[in-house]
Amino acid sequence: MNKLGLQKINKHYGKKKHALCDFSFEFTNGIYGLLGPNGAGKSTLMNIITDNLLPDKDGGKIFWNGEETRLLKDKFRSRLGFMPQQQNLYESMTARTFLNYIAALKCLDKKSAEKMISEIVERVELTDSIDKKMGGFSGGMKQRVLIAAALLGDPELIILDEPTAGLDPKQRVIIRNMVSDLGRDKIIIISTHIVSDIETIAKEILFIKEGRLIDSGTMPELIEKVESADKTLENLYMQYYGEVQS
Repeated sequence: MNKLGLQKINKHYGKKKHALCDFSFEFTNGIYGLLGPNGAGKSTLMNIITDNLLPDKDGGKIFWNGEETRLLKDKFRSRLGFMPQQQNLYESMTARTFLNYIAALKCLDKKSAEKMISEIVERVELTDSIDKKMGGFSGGMKQRVLIAAALLGDPELIILDEPTAGLDPKQRVIIRNMVSDLGRDKIIIISTHIVSDIETIAKEILFIKEGRLIDSGTMPELIEKVESADKTLENLYMQYYGEVQS
């Protein structure tokens, strides 16, 4: 059983903007949804966990199975798969070339990488497009390439930042089902502002507002907190943020 522990994570941008404030939580194997509107601090948290962004000086600690990630360095990164929110893809590359490039960055040997890429591409339903240039891909296809890249190396911790952003409802379902299949023996954290992305697959859901963790729990625990008669996660989102984003 893996454990990811966040201990009082703080991050300021400039002198006034407090993007994260004393954010603490412990994750174990399973799928977690991190819910909140745009600007709530979700992407900042994802980038700090993945070591793409530093917290404030003395701004908290992150532990992987009891050891600080800043001390583990590459040993932690090798267990990590990250899908960033931005679709920063080399559009002149084919999907295969891009995934081989990511595999090399993860220090996978060529033979293992080729086998793994074939398996992952089939899982994300891109087999027929693997040798096409990504510049001609739809938004959904690009998202699936990025998810495939995050899965290379069979990581134990997978971070998906807004994996369905800009996708139509059908594409969202494809990605949601795919993520659900992965969550048995890994920690998967999905950052999103779309309630339907995670309400049926998440082990626990965390609500973040103005950089603070304002609530967390399982679906049954959370919907009991809904003040209206219609006890749904969307109504709890409305209760905390005033509107549901789609």
